Amino acid sequence: MTNAARGIVRAGYLCGAAFVVVSAIQGCVHGEDWKADALWSLVFGGSALLLLWAVGTAGIRVLLRSRLPGEIARDNVAAGVAAGAHFAATGLIIAKCFYGDDVATLGISVVFFVIGQATLHLFVVLFRLLTLYAEEQEIEGENVAAAVSYAGAMIAIALIVGHATEGDFAGWGISLRAYGVALVSALVLYPVRQLGVQTLLLRKRFRGQAAIPFRARGGRRG
Repeated sequence: MTNAARGIVRAGYLCGAAFVVVSAIQGCVHGEDWKADALWSLVFGGSALLLLWAVGTAGIRVLLRSRLPGEIARDNVAAGVAAGAHFAATGLIIAKCFYGDDVATLGISVVFFVIGQATLHLFVVLFRLLTLYAEEQEIEGENVAAAVSYAGAMIAIALIVGHATEGDFAGWGISLRAYGVALVSALVLYPVRQLGVQTLLLRKRFRGQAAIPFRARGGRRG
């Protein structure tokens, strides 16, 4: 029997890999010297793909209280959606960082990726603290809707973080200040999510609602 959850995770990784490869080609190929273009595309693209696999795999092992690997193994589709989104989100950030044509730029790319990935996890944790239900329990209970909500928030944050990391390096002070300013736009995600989804669509109060009922492990929602 095929494991649908693993298939979704693999699809998430392939999406992240596609983001990385396209970015490497666009950022490393200048059309002046094909050997240099090929070399730096291989260096940046290969490093980025390796980083995507390593960081994505490690992230899945710590997300949602380290329950994802076991849930994916038992073919929990909701867990697969959450893990696949993590790979895609990580790929989005890597793609905005890893491109160039010299070793110094590669080092800067690594630093900004580490900053961006740490920011992604920090923002996801903050969003989960403000969510009115326990997402890890809902995902463990095979609630695909909760997993899609979680995945959407993670990818939306990754888009903002990736945009903040993108751009020409103009010195650490200037670049880090610009990064912080660009992240301010992430602050509007929570009120938009709460107002648009919870208040307008679900017709619940902005805050203060009881948690969504959690069904026992293995139970599916009707």
